[in-house]
Amino acid sequence: MVTTLDLAGIYPPLATPFDEHGHLATDHLAENVRRLVPTGLAGFAVLGSNGEYVLLDRDEKLRAIRTVREAAGSLRVIAGTGAESTREAVALTERAAALGVDAALVITPHYYRARMDARALVAHYGAVADCSPLPVIIYNMPASTGVDLDAATVLRLAEHPKIVGIKDSGGNMIKLAEIVARAPAGFQVLAGTAAFLLAALSIGAVGGILALANVAPRECVALLQRFREGDIAGARALQQRLLAPNAAVTSGFGVPGLKAALDLLGYHGGKPRPPLLPLTAEQRLQVRDALAGAGLLAAMDR
Repeated sequence: MVTTLDLAGIYPPLATPFDEHGHLATDHLAENVRRLVPTGLAGFAVLGSNGEYVLLDRDEKLRAIRTVREAAGSLRVIAGTGAESTREAVALTERAAALGVDAALVITPHYYRARMDARALVAHYGAVADCSPLPVIIYNMPASTGVDLDAATVLRLAEHPKIVGIKDSGGNMIKLAEIVARAPAGFQVLAGTAAFLLAALSIGAVGGILALANVAPRECVALLQRFREGDIAGARALQQRLLAPNAAVTSGFGVPGLKAALDLLGYHGGKPRPPLLPLTAEQRLQVRDALAGAGLLAAMDR
């Protein structure tokens, strides 16, 4: 039986706030989600790369999932359930399903990346999907994992009835266009960064899981809406406006940059978990300048 789930829309990969002792701050996480609910987002991704999922233990992951599911109301929740072992990915996916999320986001295993060829990855994702009570979304993040799924492998995985899409952060538009053109009906592509959101939409992506949507949710949603309405000039203008703040919270400063931006906009960001370090004062100023230059600081009270 083919699994269907409409993934269209914009999702922020939520940051994970910690308290002054470095413990998971579920109250702050819930408050961030509730503040984002009215902004037009389709839902939330919890335990992505921006959620520092690799730095959380299993109990923290499950508590974070539960918190977001409860705070998100009727919006969709996608939970990161990837792991280095297939066994752990299956277990996390089953636990996430029990907490009521809508889909599992499964990153490529990568510690033994020299052995993560097409055969290994097809076997891994196939096993997770076979056991999953949830629709499965492939997560391709080569900048962090060193593993970059090629189109042929993604197309093989797309034949699985429970694998419904891919979040791709690599940005190879030729590859994504091939996937869109050749994948079975119902398999959906999500951009993994706002840097190429418009480009991805133009070749058939249905939306994005975007770090920038944590701090510019309305703007990311507006870009998608303008594209859907055929206002390509308006979508292009927004894309260009968002490039600098997107770089600040992704390739420029990563998770610490995202958390600094959240703090500047009145959300709960706070310190990242070591070994990640907070930004310096000079770096925080650069993030502030990027937000101000895009008009995001002036819009923070909307």
